[in-house]
Amino acid sequence: MAKQLPYPVLREIFTRFQAAEPEPKGELEHVNAYTLVVAVALSAQATDAGVNKATRALFQVADTPQKMLDLGEEGLTEHIKTIGLFRQKAKNVIKLSRILVDDYGGEVPNSRAALESLPGVGRKTANVVLNMWWRQPTQAVDTHIFRVGNRTGIAPGKDVVAVERAIEDNVPADFQLHAHHWLILHGRYVCKARKPMCANCLIRDLCEFEEKVL
Repeated sequence: MAKQLPYPVLREIFTRFQAAEPEPKGELEHVNAYTLVVAVALSAQATDAGVNKATRALFQVADTPQKMLDLGEEGLTEHIKTIGLFRQKAKNVIKLSRILVDDYGGEVPNSRAALESLPGVGRKTANVVLNMWWRQPTQAVDTHIFRVGNRTGIAPGKDVVAVERAIEDNVPADFQLHAHHWLILHGRYVCKARKPMCANCLIRDLCEFEEKVL
């Protein structure tokens, strides 16, 4: 685990990320808050590309909780059977849709506690929805962010919650809204797990990674 980078270095890192990609976007396709919740829930242990391939047709017929209930678990399963753990995910999506209809009038709540109470929705999923839909400066830590945070010194921590807190505590406030997207994209396309592309890295002169591949 690298040591925590100081504030001036973090400001320079995120200034560079912002200059390269001023408005980073999540890669999961969705049309409203509900389809975003479903897409993120389906993305656990799956790729965004694989989820998008399955949900394009799904969201054309079921873009609200009630429409998903009308489609039913078997109908949903047919749409998402190419996604890992699809049977359990189908059960969760139907259950969370029922809760949204019965308890929230078919609307997606905008509090972390309420979101985390939904079947198949954990802290990371809740943070993604709060950030992408309601533009709250939440930090959804996935494997990419965990790796980048620890490898570079941007946000070191022993677990995902520690990394989340390190981002919240140390990244300058004006970069908080987009911080997790910049870090995800950096981890997905540059600071890769097995073969980091250090020669193409915007921040290679600033990060703490001792085994740079140049």
